[in-house]
Amino acid sequence: MMNLRTLTVAAALLAITGLAQAHEEKPQASWQNGIHRTDLTRHDLEVPGYEAIQVRVDFEPGVVSPRHSHPGAEVAYVISGTFEYQLEGRPNVILKAGESLFIPAGTAHIATNVGKDKASELATYIVQKGKPLLKLEE
Repeated sequence: MMNLRTLTVAAALLAITGLAQAHEEKPQASWQNGIHRTDLTRHDLEVPGYEAIQVRVDFEPGVVSPRHSHPGAEVAYVISGTFEYQLEGRPNVILKAGESLFIPAGTAHIATNVGKDKASELATYIVQKGKPLLKLEE
């Protein structure tokens, strides 16, 4: 059991590292310098094969995430600042502190800090275990 958890954490770290490498190929996505992720909790769910992951994500002003998706649902709650979210197949939405957004599993999306100050979100994922948390989309 401990080895499985270790492998799961390692897979998540590799996914995050992959995004950092993607930044090097796509300079407009400032993942290394403009976005800071803080892992808060990870817990197995009662539903076999799924886990809940919660992460705080801080964006510097003007930073745009690469277009990406997750292997499960995400609930993004804006802690501070102002974000614009672009979800595939939906109109763009702007959220301020205290507002939240549900992002269905596999939906490609982009998050942008459109404010003049740092913006932070609390991202809660309900995802399939063993899959990379983030998948870059074209």
